[in-house]
Amino acid sequence: MLGGIALSATAALTAAALPATPATPAAAATTAPATVTAPATQPVAATTSTTKTKQQKQKERAAKAVKYAYKQIGDPYRYGATGPGSWDCSGLAGGSWRKAGVKLPRTTTQIYAHVKRKVRYSKMKPGDLIFFYSGRSHMGIYVGKGYMIHAPSSGKRVQKVKLSSYYKGQFNGAVRPGL
Repeated sequence: MLGGIALSATAALTAAALPATPATPAAAATTAPATVTAPATQPVAATTSTTKTKQQKQKERAAKAVKYAYKQIGDPYRYGATGPGSWDCSGLAGGSWRKAGVKLPRTTTQIYAHVKRKVRYSKMKPGDLIFFYSGRSHMGIYVGKGYMIHAPSSGKRVQKVKLSSYYKGQFNGAVRPGL
């Protein structure tokens, strides 16, 4: 009850929250108005500046894969080998990308089917996987500036080679893992 008047619970709470009104104009002049201050807020940084984009993450992973592939130059080729002492072509690609945190299937055809981002020859970037021959039976890791690292065939070693007109003629697709 407020001033002899019965109030509902909502009205009572509202009345209790309101400041008392001064009875005289002189009292109103001496009473300081109630001030409400908002809580301090911190500026929020844009998420794009603090969160890496998928493309940035992919580029970092690709750089790790390429760096790992470079370290394997000179290792022997062995059919079905997945490293670390010897490699076949898909084993080298899978091992390099695994080192970068991306798991790929085992064979060339499985890798091509699994990685959704297909890339044209003219748009390749370091880390892209490049496939050759009609059945995509061979692959390498594109390292930039017209070169790839691959495990060529029995009796040979992992090597960096220029994508000559021969390889360009045998090109049968490229993919970009890590997206």
